[in-house]
Amino acid sequence: MNPPEAVAAAGTLAQPAAGAPDLVAAEDVLLFVNAAITATGQREFRSDADTQRLSLDFLHTYVRVNYRRVYAASLALDINHHNAALIVRALLETAGEASDEERRTEGRLIAARLALLPPPRVYRLFGELRRAKVNNRRTRAIMRDWLAARPDLGHDAVKYRAGLKTAVRHIHLRCRQESEPLPEIGEFLFRPGRLRRYEHRMLDAWRRAHYDQGAVSELPFSVAEGFAARHGMKREVFLKRAAPRMTRLERLRTQEQRASAQRPHSTAVDVDLTGMPLTRLASYVLSLGFTQRAERRAELTGALRAAARRAAGAHAGSWGRVHAVLDDSFSSSGSGQKRRRPLAVALACHHLLEALAAPGAYRGLWTSGAGDALLVRPWGPTPLGARILDALEPGPGGAAPNRLVIVSDGWDNAPAGLAGEVLRVWRQRLDPGRRTASVHVNPVYDAAGFDVRRLAAGVATAGIRDAEDLPALVEIARFAEGRAGPEELYAYLDRRVARFTGEGGTA
Repeated sequence: MNPPEAVAAAGTLAQPAAGAPDLVAAEDVLLFVNAAITATGQREFRSDADTQRLSLDFLHTYVRVNYRRVYAASLALDINHHNAALIVRALLETAGEASDEERRTEGRLIAARLALLPPPRVYRLFGELRRAKVNNRRTRAIMRDWLAARPDLGHDAVKYRAGLKTAVRHIHLRCRQESEPLPEIGEFLFRPGRLRRYEHRMLDAWRRAHYDQGAVSELPFSVAEGFAARHGMKREVFLKRAAPRMTRLERLRTQEQRASAQRPHSTAVDVDLTGMPLTRLASYVLSLGFTQRAERRAELTGALRAAARRAAGAHAGSWGRVHAVLDDSFSSSGSGQKRRRPLAVALACHHLLEALAAPGAYRGLWTSGAGDALLVRPWGPTPLGARILDALEPGPGGAAPNRLVIVSDGWDNAPAGLAGEVLRVWRQRLDPGRRTASVHVNPVYDAAGFDVRRLAAGVATAGIRDAEDLPALVEIARFAEGRAGPEELYAYLDRRVARFTGEGGTA
């Protein structure tokens, strides 16, 4: 079945019963949001990249065809960069399917989302639009405005040369900035070597780097690496010179090499971890060996807790008694493309939930039984049912937890299905009044089910990409649990769109 036929078939199967169209539409919206948060089209532990991409492409087409306004509104949610770029491209390619009002709203959403995307991904998107021959007036205006808002086109010309050249050629843009005419960018992109020198410092450094090793360190690190290899520079010398211009991630990626160059037999380097985003910091911690983690315990734990407090913000300490079940089974190792990503999300959530809970009222349980969060590793089966039973045990004073949070890919297998039964009995027999709010956040997209895998029908499930989004996802999860109706869901989306596009005040 080809994609158009598949979409048509899905549309036919999804026709709601009389009197329930809004409910079915809301379920479709939540399904798509979960996918847009978690899926990246890359290989996962239980499915390959082709299966992921095919599933995600179908879901995008289905939602765009049936719920275009909601599809565009998803740009205002905490979806990942991969799906944001797919949505932008699909909206621009199918502009003829939208009304004038929809195109105006989409234009504002696209502009706001592009401003948040990393520049390499935006330039890649512009290249895809050129290859797809999408060159309508709205597309040209969006690309032109994004380029005009770039802080330094000269820097982009050096670091993202191919991408900028493609974009400029596609929309026939004159290479000038309103505040500072830079016609030499056009010479640099399309007639390199014609000018004997450039006024822009970065462009001239690129020119001099062809014959002067001293100019190499003036360039962005990713560009300078190529020139260093061309000149045959020793790696340790190059890293020492390039260090002042490295980004935080570049410093982390090269820290061991730089440490050995500066202080032999040492791996400690001057990298400030406290400013890193929580989930990214957790991924870095898991990339270290057990010995390094143990030796740097105070530093790493302090950085994780500082990042968690920053992510919790105004919600810190407001969640009362929180018990969490955290999945560190073997499947949390992820894949070659997403190495240890599920475990990193669980580790980040562990520290964030500790910050969200009342002081001393947090309890985190790992499926492996590990007692040291800093030394967790992907290992063993997934006994979610047993751990959920432990988590539902009353805490000090005989009080049940206010919140139960489960961070797992949902593959309960020791024994299979126990987690769902425990949660069902708990909700129906022991806690029908919902004294304990339960939510399952899942960092892995299930390509076969077009959604994240769920544990039980009565437990709200939300996809999660970064632990920092957990407070917002709890708000979305109440729609999945049925505690809020479709009208509230659409009102929530409208509020997010208004805030995201600057029409509803600050978020």
